[in-house]
Amino acid sequence: MPVTFTFGEWFSARTVIGQTLADLGEEYPNLWAVTPDIGMTLVEFREKFPDRFLDVGLAEQVAVGVAAGLAYEGNIPVVSGMLPFLSMRALEQIRTDVCYPNLPVKIIGTHGGLVGNGGSTHYAVEDLSLMCSLTNMTVTSIGDPLMVGEILRQSMKMQGPIYIRLAVGKSDMVLYEPGQHDIQIGKGIVAREGTDVTIFTHGTTVAQTFEAADALEAKSHSVRVVDMFTLKPIDADLVERCAKETGGRFVVVEDHLAYGGLASRIADVVVDRGINLTGFERLGIPQVFAGFGDDEELRNKYGYGLSATIEAAERVIAAKK
Repeated sequence: MPVTFTFGEWFSARTVIGQTLADLGEEYPNLWAVTPDIGMTLVEFREKFPDRFLDVGLAEQVAVGVAAGLAYEGNIPVVSGMLPFLSMRALEQIRTDVCYPNLPVKIIGTHGGLVGNGGSTHYAVEDLSLMCSLTNMTVTSIGDPLMVGEILRQSMKMQGPIYIRLAVGKSDMVLYEPGQHDIQIGKGIVAREGTDVTIFTHGTTVAQTFEAADALEAKSHSVRVVDMFTLKPIDADLVERCAKETGGRFVVVEDHLAYGGLASRIADVVVDRGINLTGFERLGIPQVFAGFGDDEELRNKYGYGLSATIEAAERVIAAKK
């Protein structure tokens, strides 16, 4: 089976964001960038369009409110910051100022999941559950830094708001060759074909899932990997197709609370469509406030690291109808 990703190549998602927005600023003279004192993702845009760059200081609520005001005036605002604070401190403003009037505000940020070694206050682990619950909000979680630019470009033509979740964004592994997959907001990526089990994942755990698939295939297991980078609207047709084509065997791995994120979204599809599964396992963060440590260490500690992913897939593959 051909490998569908390239390890060893690294890019900064922050640089991709800044350069993409700088390019889009030429095409869209109404594009603005707003930040709550977290402007490292916006350097290229700030240097090229200083009159359309606003740093409001450490005030996420203000950043979202200003973005909403800009959108009411016919502009396309992008709010960039740290997601632990954008997703929670500014939740009311996102809900009422942005989602209620369905404004085209783009919220993009770093530190999604247990990354950055910042401790519980600096981890965004509830964010996807919160954002998916908001009316009119599109929710994405991106693992490949090169995908960020494409998602931003597509989002320019969206009528409503979008949430774009990243890891730390300083050094991110390229997962896909440019043009290898048809990337569309709202559609999952079948990153690797297989027939024994489907492993669904997103964001920071996609690379780990590829490693798990390699290890499983060395044991003669055929593993499908789906990068479900859009959690809302979820690709329900793909979920149903995977159930039919991989024996109703699902594993979901995510750097988010185990309940409320992608696994919960997939479980809803399964119930709503009456899909029969042979086995289903969800791997994610348990109901704890995680301490300090690098991301790999914390994944292993909380049971959703590489070895846990392999073991869960083996259990599901062994399940009998």
